[in-house]
Amino acid sequence: MSDPCSFSSVSHFLTRHLNLALHVDFSRHVIRGVLALTVEALQDRLHALTLDCRDLQVFSVKANGQAARFTTGPKHAFKGAPLEITLPFDLSRGQHVIVEVTYETSPTATALQWLSPEQTAGKEKPYLFSQCQAHHCRSMIPCQDTPSVKHTYYAQVSVPKDLVAVMSAVRDGQEVDPQDNERIIYKFRQPVPMPSYLIAIVVGALESREIGPRSRVWSEKEFVDKAAFEFSETEAMLQAAEALAGPYVWGPYDILVLPPSFPYGGMENPCLTFATPTLLAGDKSLSNVIAHEISHSWTGNLVTNKTWEHFWLNEGHTVYLERMIGRSMEGEPFRQFKAAGGWKELQDSVNTFGANNPLTNLVPSLQDVDPDDAFSAVPYEKGFALLYHLEELLGGPEVFMGFVKSYIQMFAYGSATTDEWKNYLFTYFKDKVDVLNQVDWDAWMFTPGMPPVKPQYDTALADACIALSQRWIKAAEQDLSSFQASDMKPLSSHQVIEFLSLLLQEAALPLTHVKKMQEVYDLNASENAEIRFRWLRLCVRSRWEEAVPMAMKMATDQGRMKFTRPLFREVFTFDKYREEALRMFQSHRGAMHTVTAGLVAKDLKIQASSGGL
Repeated sequence: MSDPCSFSSVSHFLTRHLNLALHVDFSRHVIRGVLALTVEALQDRLHALTLDCRDLQVFSVKANGQAARFTTGPKHAFKGAPLEITLPFDLSRGQHVIVEVTYETSPTATALQWLSPEQTAGKEKPYLFSQCQAHHCRSMIPCQDTPSVKHTYYAQVSVPKDLVAVMSAVRDGQEVDPQDNERIIYKFRQPVPMPSYLIAIVVGALESREIGPRSRVWSEKEFVDKAAFEFSETEAMLQAAEALAGPYVWGPYDILVLPPSFPYGGMENPCLTFATPTLLAGDKSLSNVIAHEISHSWTGNLVTNKTWEHFWLNEGHTVYLERMIGRSMEGEPFRQFKAAGGWKELQDSVNTFGANNPLTNLVPSLQDVDPDDAFSAVPYEKGFALLYHLEELLGGPEVFMGFVKSYIQMFAYGSATTDEWKNYLFTYFKDKVDVLNQVDWDAWMFTPGMPPVKPQYDTALADACIALSQRWIKAAEQDLSSFQASDMKPLSSHQVIEFLSLLLQEAALPLTHVKKMQEVYDLNASENAEIRFRWLRLCVRSRWEEAVPMAMKMATDQGRMKFTRPLFREVFTFDKYREEALRMFQSHRGAMHTVTAGLVAKDLKIQASSGGL
């Protein structure tokens, strides 16, 4: 099966191991690398190996120590280019060859973000972080950049001695760089096979704190104690996940809090989950993102979607497992509450894309589609809704979790397609095939828009949010005096988020109402990013001009796409401030992550430039 997002020849060769020697050059914003790939021939008489690369300068290629010819093919809009290597000898099926590539990354490598000292929390040292998902590893390492291929890796990373390097691997010691005593080489090993998109590197002024028997939190010193407090429940979450899904195979489970420009809530890099500082709410209320990233240790990292068209296998199962962890720690009403909130996020994504957009299919075609453009809540929440629907049909959470655990064991250390998942589902529930045949699989998988079935979630925890939001929606101006600060007292922060989400589903509230809401609830003072984000959207939508600078500040102070993109879109649709949105984007574009900048440019109807920041 070919991967529409990759050039690599996976039917001919499979990568088994990578050995990396990387030299991080902050002055030129490049990584110089020597990469040794151990590849296995899958057929006889093979001598042509194709790797993915993007904007890499390749200096030399050797095969088992002999010089090999190589050429780089024409550049594709988002796939980069094929690196065509001609081996100096033929291989037979089952033979291994070590291919050594000496190369350098481009200063505009899409996987790498180089931060100046001013862009960090400490303001003194530069910082580098990678984000390889979905198809950006090829801009950092020439490789078979497809999730269908899994390999182990070993790495040595040379960095200036006042900085620390960490990777998505087990730390394996350090030494002074023999070439330059002003630098340190950090060593890493990853003995569990994993796809290229999970290779990750961070270099910065990092400190760590122990938060559990197998966990540390890493960040700049400005965030480290706050992060240690926020993520103190990590071991309890890991144990809950193991009870549900089986043993955790990756060794350490560390968390790294990145600078604010990191574009995602979290990234499940093995041994080292990346997290946005927007999770640091001060009350642990947003730590369920960590439950999501922990869940990826099984669904995504251990069992991986074979191509990005099957991304829902990663994300739908991970949301399902995350909510099962929530259930074991907080109870079933909490799981139901989060599931109902997820349905609204799905509705929001479908509305943004348009109900007939094929990218709202659970299994979209990505032929000539950049997987970054397809990224949305759909694989997460449509995927979860399907799994929850099956849970209801097949006998409840314990029964269905038994299938999920068995599926993980069946496909562990490999990659799966939707068909393989579905065939296994029918095999596992062979006595309930008549029930499974009642599911409209085509409508779920290959039809755009909302799912064909809406699960009936229990609204116990949502009822208070619904009641309060309805009071505001129905209130006439003379009723506003009935609202009091005490309305919010019984609500958890999760419920406040839900209350604001419900208001965002309606037409804009009158300006008088949002001003009164600020007067009685003082939502401007909230430090919870999820609350603040929804509140500012609500204010801008009601055309409260005072909120525009606050919305633009939040959109540019951090770069998490979940917040930045909708805030920019909200201000952009406020005619009076459309130019302000464009001006703010242009002035902050240089500090944004490449992926974020490209997608915000599309949101604001600016022709996105290819590559670069």
